[in-house]
Amino acid sequence: MRALVKAWVDPFVVVLVVVLVFGLLVPLGPGVRHVLGDASTVAVVLLFLLYGARLPTRDVVEGLRHWRLQSAIFAATFVLFPVLGLLARPLAEPWLGEGLALGLLYVCLLPSTVQSSVAMVSIARGNVAGAICGATVSNLLGMLITPVLVLWLMADVGAAGATSAGLGRFGNVLATLLLPFVVGQVAQRWVGHWVRAHRPVTLAVDRGTILLVVLSAVSGATARRTWDGLTAWTVIALIGACAAVLAVVLAVTWWGGRAAGLSVEDRIALLHCGSTKSLATGLPMAGVLLPAAVLGTVVVPVVVFHQLELMVCSLLARRQALRG
Repeated sequence: MRALVKAWVDPFVVVLVVVLVFGLLVPLGPGVRHVLGDASTVAVVLLFLLYGARLPTRDVVEGLRHWRLQSAIFAATFVLFPVLGLLARPLAEPWLGEGLALGLLYVCLLPSTVQSSVAMVSIARGNVAGAICGATVSNLLGMLITPVLVLWLMADVGAAGATSAGLGRFGNVLATLLLPFVVGQVAQRWVGHWVRAHRPVTLAVDRGTILLVVLSAVSGATARRTWDGLTAWTVIALIGACAAVLAVVLAVTWWGGRAAGLSVEDRIALLHCGSTKSLATGLPMAGVLLPAAVLGTVVVPVVVFHQLELMVCSLLARRQALRG
């Protein structure tokens, strides 16, 4: 039983949930919340600067050569998922409320994970190189595509006063996410080796940024009494909605890969890269893209979906590894 829990539950997600609960239960003063917001912005800039310094440009070029697999991962991440999010949002809103349903749509607009999806493909004996390239390219493109999708598909919420994503926020994304990444790429020839050799530094910034974003978002939502009326049934409904979206994507990527003539190894890469959403990228992006009025509720579906994808994909990877 202990081994099963260890395999399914990401310890960092446990810490993340503890921080989330702290933000729910412990009121923070406006001064503390302001400092948290500024610290989150600085951490996001540093995070994407390190991403740029760590990622070799040749990996992106190499990833684009396997066009059938990369096209399939792109379609699953930025076409299939957004369509499902648009369909799921009105269906889920009566059960989840406007904020959590909006968060479910936001989850569907995010790029793929990198570390966890590649790890799952490795466990499942799939195309690891293709997974690395696919997940990497997904995250690179996601820095531009996700903000555009948010501006486009969530614009109606802005008209209702729940979010004000617009050109100003897209400018924030360019300045906070893309520009630091480009600077990191330029500086890679001097600092890239050091950053890759000191992975714990990037990991600490990665996870520290997520914790800051979550605490800032949830504490702000608590101060605005956003959570009034949230029940256990709402949480159960959210888990069910995330599970339904994940199940559809898993089925489409697996059987769609077969219909496209991909090898089993490539189908495994497509399934794990095309069905997962990045917590590490999604939460920092939410802090830049979305206003404080909805940020607190939006982060909850991101956390729930991430833990669910880890559990389900871990089980699938272990079963795929047993094939003859």
